[in-house]
Amino acid sequence: MSATESAKTGADPSHSATQDAATVQRGASGEKEFVQVHCSTVRFAGDSGDGMQVVGSQFADIASMTGLVVCTQPDYPSEIRAPAGSLGGVSGFQLSFADHEVHTPGDSPYVLIAMNPAALKVNLREVQPGGILVVNEDEFNETNLAKAGYAANPLTSGELSAYRVIPVAMTRMNEEAVRHLQLPRKDAARCKNFFALGLSLWLYDRPIQPVLEYLIKKFRKSLSIMAANGASLRAGYNYANTAELFHVQHTVAAAKLPKGRYRRVTGNEAAALGLVAAGYRAGRTLVYASYPITPASEILHELSKYKDYDVRTLQVEDEIAACVGAIGASFAGAIGVTGTSGPGLALKVEGMGLAVMTELPMVIFDVQRAGPSTGMPTKTEQSDLLMAVHGRHGEAPLAVLAAATPADCFAMAFEAVRLATKYMTPVIVLSDSFLSNGAEPWRIVDPDDLPDLHTPAIPSPEQFAPYRRDPITLARPWVSPGTPGCEHRIGGLEKTDITGAVSYDALNHQRMVNVRAEKIERIASDIPPAIVKGSGKADLLVVSWGSTYGSVAAAVSGLQEAGRSVDHLHLRYLNPFPANLGSLLKPYKKILVPENSMGQLCMLLRAKYLVDAQSLAKVEGRPFRVNELIKLIGDFLTVM
Repeated sequence: MSATESAKTGADPSHSATQDAATVQRGASGEKEFVQVHCSTVRFAGDSGDGMQVVGSQFADIASMTGLVVCTQPDYPSEIRAPAGSLGGVSGFQLSFADHEVHTPGDSPYVLIAMNPAALKVNLREVQPGGILVVNEDEFNETNLAKAGYAANPLTSGELSAYRVIPVAMTRMNEEAVRHLQLPRKDAARCKNFFALGLSLWLYDRPIQPVLEYLIKKFRKSLSIMAANGASLRAGYNYANTAELFHVQHTVAAAKLPKGRYRRVTGNEAAALGLVAAGYRAGRTLVYASYPITPASEILHELSKYKDYDVRTLQVEDEIAACVGAIGASFAGAIGVTGTSGPGLALKVEGMGLAVMTELPMVIFDVQRAGPSTGMPTKTEQSDLLMAVHGRHGEAPLAVLAAATPADCFAMAFEAVRLATKYMTPVIVLSDSFLSNGAEPWRIVDPDDLPDLHTPAIPSPEQFAPYRRDPITLARPWVSPGTPGCEHRIGGLEKTDITGAVSYDALNHQRMVNVRAEKIERIASDIPPAIVKGSGKADLLVVSWGSTYGSVAAAVSGLQEAGRSVDHLHLRYLNPFPANLGSLLKPYKKILVPENSMGQLCMLLRAKYLVDAQSLAKVEGRPFRVNELIKLIGDFLTVM
């Protein structure tokens, strides 16, 4: 068997209906084929306790170590303890890896590793026609089939005839591999995810040695568990190497990337690193105050590792305390940061208004998730944009940024600190579940090559006034309490311009509201201009923001190659918008805005620029697929 061959193009290949094959080489015996492909997509799926995230991450790490470009996306069940074997308890991890740049974790997996019937049923509809199904046949018993809603065993009923089905007795072979270690039955069964990983690594010609080294480090305090997982990994690899069921081995050549050092990062890891780098370049302590909430908690976990880099982390009792804790840190002269997801952002609203009134720098990371209320806490959405831009009491403008990719969370975290400290304002950075848990290569930067974020020198006591502003940025001075000769008060009550005395004067309030709004507007001259990818003269402009970047970029690129009249513009600055945005939007007949919301950016563009923007809304808890966008945008072009 060989993968379907297709031509390699300059577009993101992750939308391809088939695995992108380059060459086919037959083994000397003629029994097996060796297929070199440009890219492939693999999904691991099983119960939430089957360790799919662990082995998916290990596969991604090895693909990265061996020179491939990798983009990943975990998929967690929304129920914390869904019944084993149920459809609601299926956990997945998908990755796309290639010998060239990719921007999405792939539309459809070419290989699905299904650990039970529920995992097969939930994921089957997304597998590429002709793709490979590696299933743990031991779990396809009467009980598990009933839990998954199967009336008959799909492995024998013929309903999987469109795929290459490889049934493997993973449970039994795993038990045999670890039997000599005499582990409790439950502990032994937990090792079968590494059997699946070993099998998958052989299928794509990847080494197992890095995984063995990971196991030594991970389980150094439990030698029996270390040995068992290693034995299961080897058993899976060796089985794939010898079984007659596997007639094809695939490989992907190393990618040719710009020179530099790379590491694979998730969005939350990149955000943490960006904050650490910003604190270093500002020469100030970074204080991150947070209350745990999915999917933002990992930023707190990650930053807690960097206490040697003048980073302080606080896990507080609630979201309100986290926000005011960050404000207090900024008042004391540190860089105050807090992080949350949608429900927590709602609780921080009053604190953000206080930060606007006191004009203190603060960064708020909002890792969006599907709502409202608790909603689907492990699923992605972009529905907090209007709350970020307008969702506060009174006239309380602040800056809003949005990361485009997992690695871009580094740049946006750093940029948020730059703007917050330069303009003395809170800054919200919008990420989401798709970005926070997804991963991609990140080119490691030298911190000393990043912009200097040191703030201006403290005014002399003779020149100091709490609200005397910089003539360019309109920022007030950032003076820590206790600075001799610069004593002052700040707080939630309106202040008199310049002096900072409490004021109830109507005209002063109007003046201060105008100044705070103008300060945010001036940021537009300090951010990069918006850039259209395309001719600039197409019939349709597709505008994206946040995590829709990868799928929209790939879809528009494919349509452009097909000769369709469409351009693409991606926004990372959402308040204020780039200064040139209005002039870029004006020439287009139609504007289409794909969003994982009911059209919040589209509403803002229509209101501000009076353009005929149309919304392409999706709130399914999962991101747009490239093929989906190609069809939807193509249909829109056809009826224009």
